[in-house]
Amino acid sequence: MNDFVPWLIEFMRSIDPIARTLLAGLAVLLETSILIGLVFPGDTVVLVASIGITSPLEGVAMVIAVVVGALIGESIGFGLGRWVGPHIRASWIGRRVGEHNWVRAERYLARRGGIAIFLSRFLPVLHSLVPLTVGMSHYSYRRFLTWTAPACLLWATAYVSITSLAVGSFDELADQVHFAGYIFVGIIVVFLLLVLLSKKVIARVERHHLDSDDAEAGADVKD
Repeated sequence: MNDFVPWLIEFMRSIDPIARTLLAGLAVLLETSILIGLVFPGDTVVLVASIGITSPLEGVAMVIAVVVGALIGESIGFGLGRWVGPHIRASWIGRRVGEHNWVRAERYLARRGGIAIFLSRFLPVLHSLVPLTVGMSHYSYRRFLTWTAPACLLWATAYVSITSLAVGSFDELADQVHFAGYIFVGIIVVFLLLVLLSKKVIARVERHHLDSDDAEAGADVKD
């Protein structure tokens, strides 16, 4: 561990900062566009790319790139939902997603409106389906961005800042203690566990809105 962590950090720092930042933004764009987020681990790419950050300026640039990538990806999903959403839903990949997941996304959006857009960023499956579902509704693109942009910013800031903190801790302790690599890994593991726990808490709190049959799927969503 104490050999692997320094190697990983140095390797990521050897990559051109601009290329590393753009790669993270592209990864999130792919994750948040049409259903790719169901199979493409964009958050993992952001974590690894953030390991190479060496200054606050690089950290800010990474957050901006990730947020912009996420917004472009979600905008693609929204646009496709608006123009060809029903065809995507009826396609092979749409059927693989499962009709119950489409209905669940529609129900959640109908009941919670903008809050569903914000929270879906942190919910498995829904973070890929909601942009398409919003596009198929009468929800405007401007209002969609109003709710999804803060969620993307919060998500990006958390991933980039925690990883930078872990790397900074390693840099400070590497010459003082022999287990600095374990501290680095420990910070990342604790963060990922907190992310998982947060998703479970959100899913539990929102379960009534996700699974209730009271709302009509496809109804106009509220603010």
